[in-house]
Amino acid sequence: MYQRILVPLDGSATSERGLREAIKLASGQQATLFFLHVVDDFRMLVEMTSVRSYDEMLKGLRHYGLEILAKARRAAEETGVHRESLLREVTNERVAQVIVEQARQHGCDLIVMGTHGRRGFNRIAMGSEAEQVARTSPVPVLLVRHEE
Repeated sequence: MYQRILVPLDGSATSERGLREAIKLASGQQATLFFLHVVDDFRMLVEMTSVRSYDEMLKGLRHYGLEILAKARRAAEETGVHRESLLREVTNERVAQVIVEQARQHGCDLIVMGTHGRRGFNRIAMGSEAEQVARTSPVPVLLVRHEE
């Protein structure tokens, strides 16, 4: 029986599917969900044109992340699931590493996350945060594919 479940969210349809599965699982087990959104500003630093536009873009990314977390909290609240949320900002850190670190830090015993299920060249070119989490996590990882 799982008590503390980490649910990384990025706003994609895939992570929404993972959220729905995590809520179903938590409501059946009286578990607490820990929603995590990671603001990764590395790409912005590489493409940065000015400090002002960087600050504005970062502010927008934070706002977007907070909206994602609020939406997840509302969805869990509707089903009576206990929930907490966290927005993490990182630079030059792999998102998968942050997810695993947060699972450890919050004493989570399961990670539920969406995966795109890429194969072949797309997987090589795009990488897979979900795959990296599954490889390095000290706790079980439930990967949920988006319905096509």
